[in-house]
Amino acid sequence: MLKKPSLLVAALFLAFGSTEGLAAVSAEQAATLNTTLTPFGAEKAGNAAGSIPAWTGGLTQAPAGYKGPGQHHVDPYAADQPLFTISKANLEQYKANLTAGQIALINAYPESFQIPVYPTRRSGAAPQWVYDNTLKNATSAKLLNEGNGISDAYGGIPFPIPQSGLEAVWNHITRYRGTYVVRRSAQAGVQRNGAYSLVTSQDEALFRFYDPKGSYATLNNTLFYYLTFTTAPARLAGSGALVQEMLDQVQEPRQAWAYNPGQRRVRRAPTLAYDTPIEDSDGLRTADDTDMYNGAPDRYDWKLLGKKEIYIPYNNYRLTSPDVKYKDLLTPGHINPKYTRYELHRVWVVEGTLKASARHIYSKRTLFLDEDSWGAAVVDQYDGRGELWRVSMAYLKNFYELPTVWTALDTFHDLQARRYSVQWLDNEEPTTADFSKPAPDDSNFSPSALRRKASR
Repeated sequence: MLKKPSLLVAALFLAFGSTEGLAAVSAEQAATLNTTLTPFGAEKAGNAAGSIPAWTGGLTQAPAGYKGPGQHHVDPYAADQPLFTISKANLEQYKANLTAGQIALINAYPESFQIPVYPTRRSGAAPQWVYDNTLKNATSAKLLNEGNGISDAYGGIPFPIPQSGLEAVWNHITRYRGTYVVRRSAQAGVQRNGAYSLVTSQDEALFRFYDPKGSYATLNNTLFYYLTFTTAPARLAGSGALVQEMLDQVQEPRQAWAYNPGQRRVRRAPTLAYDTPIEDSDGLRTADDTDMYNGAPDRYDWKLLGKKEIYIPYNNYRLTSPDVKYKDLLTPGHINPKYTRYELHRVWVVEGTLKASARHIYSKRTLFLDEDSWGAAVVDQYDGRGELWRVSMAYLKNFYELPTVWTALDTFHDLQARRYSVQWLDNEEPTTADFSKPAPDDSNFSPSALRRKASR
C-alpha cells in the first residue's frame, strides 16, 4: 500500500489539487529542506520499523584504496552481508515492498532470479553548491508550456517538494550527475540462451544545467550535450551520435545527428526520441527508456501517487568490479543475482498514462524514484493492452568522487520475449566514468566535432 505523502505535501495537494502548472513553494515551506527534510526533499528521519535509517549526510568521501578519477570504484560496504534473499519460495512474504515488475521477474525466472537484500545505507549525497541551488529553486522554479518545460531553476533539483507528477519527473530528468563526464563502457543484448555480443563505446556528456559558472538565463533552452561513438566491434566502429537535449522539447525539439563511417557524413537524426528503438540495444530499449526515462514528458498524463518503501538496487559497487567478468555476470534471463545488492528505500511513485491523443508503444509507465537522489531505480512499462511488458532497473551507487548517486549499470527486460539488454558495463574496461576533466565549451559538441572524434 502506498504511503501517504508528508503533511506538507498533503497540504499542497489539498491547496492546489492535481493542477500541473503549480507555482513554487513558499519560503516557509522551503525552510523544511534544512530541518525535517534533506536538502533534496527526502524525509530526513528513518522509518518506524528501523529498517530505513535516518539520513546523516550520505557518502561524501572516497574509501581507502580508491585510485582516483576514471578508476573503478572501491566498495565502501564490502563487509556488509545480506539480511535475506527474496526468491519465488518466499515471495508472498515480501511482495508488498516490490514493484509489479520485480514480482514478474521472479515469476518469470523462479529458479534463478533473486533479490539479495542488504542493510540500507542512505549514501545519497551531492556537493553543497547543488544543495544551495536546490533551496533557491524551491521558491522560484515553475512548470512551463503545460509542464513540458521548466523555468527559473538551475544547478539543483527544481522541485524538491513536488506538488505534481510532472514536477517529480522533472526532478529525475534534471538530477545532478556532475558537470562533464567521459565514460567508456559496453552494452549487450542477451538472448534467451544467454548468448550476447558486446558493443563498446565512449560517451561524453556536458550537463549545462550544472555548469557552476552558468545560470538559467545562459541555458538558452539547452539541458545537456551528449556525444557517443562506437569503438567495437569492427563492423560498427567509427559510428557515432550527437544529441543536444533541450529543456522544453515541445517548444524546440531535441537536436540529434548521426555519423556513418561508410559514408563519412554527418546527418540529422530527427527521430531519436520517444519510442524510437535503440539499435545497439537489440531493440530492447526505446530512446526515452535510456536513463530510465528522458526527453519530453508531453505524451503522458503524470500522477504523483505518493511514497512507498521498496527494495531497490542500491550501492551496487560489486557489479562494476574488474574482478567480475562479463561471462559470469550476463546469464540467461537476467544478470547474475550473486553480484547485485538491493536495499529498502523510500521512493516516490509516479504513474504516466498515455494521453488519448498521443502515440507510444507503452500505454503506461510507473517510475519509482529514489527519494534521496531523485534517480529512477525501477520503471514498470505496460503494452497497448495494459499488460506489464518491460521492466527497467538502474543499479544505483554513489560516485563518491563528486559525490552523486547515479547508475552502475542499467538493465532492460522484455518479459514477453524473455530477452534483456544491459547498458554501462565497464568491468572489463581499463577505465570507467571520469568526471575530473575540465568542462569543454559548446563547440566540442557540434556536428563537426562528432565527425572528427568518431572518425579517429
